[in-house]
Amino acid sequence: MNDLASSTSVRVSVVQMQMMKDKKENLDHALSLVSKAVNEQGAQLVCLPELFTCMYFCQTKDIKNFEMAETVPGPITFALEELANKLEVTLVTSIFERRIHGVYHNTAVVIDGKKGYLGKYRKMHIPDELGYEEKFYFAPGDLGFKSFNTSIGECGALVCWDQWYPEAARLTVLDGAQILIYPTSIGWHPEEKDTLGPSQIEAWEVVQRGHAISNGCFVVVSNRVGFEEHPTKKTGIEFWGQSFIVAPDGRILNRASSTDTEIITVDLDLSEVEEARTSWPFMRDRRVDAYGDLAQRSTD
Repeated sequence: MNDLASSTSVRVSVVQMQMMKDKKENLDHALSLVSKAVNEQGAQLVCLPELFTCMYFCQTKDIKNFEMAETVPGPITFALEELANKLEVTLVTSIFERRIHGVYHNTAVVIDGKKGYLGKYRKMHIPDELGYEEKFYFAPGDLGFKSFNTSIGECGALVCWDQWYPEAARLTVLDGAQILIYPTSIGWHPEEKDTLGPSQIEAWEVVQRGHAISNGCFVVVSNRVGFEEHPTKKTGIEFWGQSFIVAPDGRILNRASSTDTEIITVDLDLSEVEEARTSWPFMRDRRVDAYGDLAQRSTD
């Protein structure tokens, strides 16, 4: 791993991948891309997409898909730990976790170089809509929103649908996060792309830039890419890629394409976090005494 000149500087790489049907092939490909990010681009933190070892199976409800789940820690985390230890790199991604028979989660894991497995976050917000049948597979997370004290800084791990919720970002930052990381699987339904595509992707990007600004933190988003067919219908999802990294003032520091497996890399200066929170003192001016109703579905 390359040593950067500033102690507050962290080189972050986002791996954007197109998934294949074979789990081992996806894992090997991901490990190869992580190695490339570290050895060729000097990455200290590498982020992989949501459920990166498999096709996005949540397009349909199929009980056989539960066979893909594994314990966390388990074989995938062991493989990530081995590589992270060798390369001295911090890794964040999402795995289909089998907690016990009948209880499964979509779980982010944080692997920190020679320290190994630091812990996990279970996805809190679970979507349930056409093509994203996640409530069939995943129980809502029960570990709370959390930041992990890694060797490169405080990293908050959230997963995909969580990225739409300002409460999730804020609570993770309140736990210490300087960097919010979102492993993601999001794309277009072919029948909607022409009419809704531009507005959908703009909304997705804008809301996460808003998290960066309102919380004075970096935001790192790793999406999958490529078209994945629906198992039984003549449709599917075109995952739109465009993984990106945002600064605390909302600037897009780098963005991947909408079509290719690739790595994007950026040097983050973590001193910008304190600078942003001081110059835009949103954290100071919060009215914590007035937010009790946020814990209700409605004030009606």
